[in-house]
Amino acid sequence: MAEIKAEPFAFPVKHDQLALVVIDMQRDFAEPGGFGASLGNDVSRITKIVPDVKRLIQGFRNAGLPVIHTMECHRPDLSDLPPAKRDRGNPALRIGDEGPMGRILISGEPGTAILPELAPLKGEVVIEKPGKGAFYATELGEVLQDKGIKQLVFAGVTTEVCVQTTMREANDRGYECLLAEEATESYFPEFKAAAIAMIRAQGAIVGWTARVDDILESIAHA
Repeated sequence: MAEIKAEPFAFPVKHDQLALVVIDMQRDFAEPGGFGASLGNDVSRITKIVPDVKRLIQGFRNAGLPVIHTMECHRPDLSDLPPAKRDRGNPALRIGDEGPMGRILISGEPGTAILPELAPLKGEVVIEKPGKGAFYATELGEVLQDKGIKQLVFAGVTTEVCVQTTMREANDRGYECLLAEEATESYFPEFKAAAIAMIRAQGAIVGWTARVDDILESIAHA
């Protein structure tokens, strides 16, 4: 069986059951003036991973393996936005409010879009998710089942919130999960480090982590 060099031990990869999930690489989280910046975050920490995320996406495309993109966003009428979620964050600028790039985290608004450098190709699955986890109130489970996917490589932001939440959801559903270390990031370096440690603790209790180059080397021979 093929393996990817990983922590805490090698990831036993099945290339015909593997997909890449790119979490929330959106303008509102990565660009100056977006929602992430409005909360006082240094968005340059997010933009620095774009080249590695792009390499990973291209590697999966070249190998003919599925690439799935997610976007955290809500309906324009906010019917899928719980008050408990809206009421947190920056009191002066909340989800649904008008921001520099349109209404914040609303489906179809400019700021909600995925960064142009990482834009989905025609035919690639895009999941619009109202929660932190990509399985909640979405069709992701059905998409993966239809494609025969049982292993997931994760990239995107933020490591400790939407990425880790989705990995935990996937783990509970029986998927084998691998996090691409340089292709994920947090606004807080200590949060990323803690999330990685939690994911691979106790014999990969949530999943594995691996370097982008090691993942690409494996799928190049898929």
